[in-house]
Amino acid sequence: MAADFAPTNLTHHFLIAMSGLTDELFGRSVVFMCEHSERGALGLVINKPSDILLPKLFEKVELPLSREDLMELPVFQGGPVQTERGFVLHEAVNPEQDGESVYASTLSIPGGLEMTTSKDVLEAMAAGAGPRRVFVSLGYASWGQGQLESELAENAWLTVAADIEIIFEAPVAERYDRALALLGLQQPWMLSPDAGHA
Repeated sequence: MAADFAPTNLTHHFLIAMSGLTDELFGRSVVFMCEHSERGALGLVINKPSDILLPKLFEKVELPLSREDLMELPVFQGGPVQTERGFVLHEAVNPEQDGESVYASTLSIPGGLEMTTSKDVLEAMAAGAGPRRVFVSLGYASWGQGQLESELAENAWLTVAADIEIIFEAPVAERYDRALALLGLQQPWMLSPDAGHA
């Protein structure tokens, strides 16, 4: 069975959309997997910016944003679930604190990242503090039990260990190709939707 050799835990991996995925959100998408277990999976699409910049989002939640490094940062369309809710992916603020986050509602992700959904991370950023490198999205992508494994078996996604530099530093337009390059693939045309079938 194809699902037998899929990695059992894709936390801190990228899902890279194969050419068969053509819908607006997931076509040519790269999804950073925040959590994957037998119960399902949760991730953020890292290469689909919305037309909102971070200062506008802060305005909506009535917070000033004074950090110059964040003024031109786009808010991303993280996925089709809870699209009115903000998700902040960031480097662990105090990684030496035994996994205890300084924010109220944070998911610790192996590999030194955290995803925070509580407003206190925005308040810290508004005050000029908070995490140095951030990725902010509205909404997230999720899969129910066995759903992602089924999509992997159907060759909907390629998977590769995540490179956080792609999330925080790579120009948005290059993220898909850079994620493919992690697999040694230089061009999307090298992908065959029939891969793995004899």
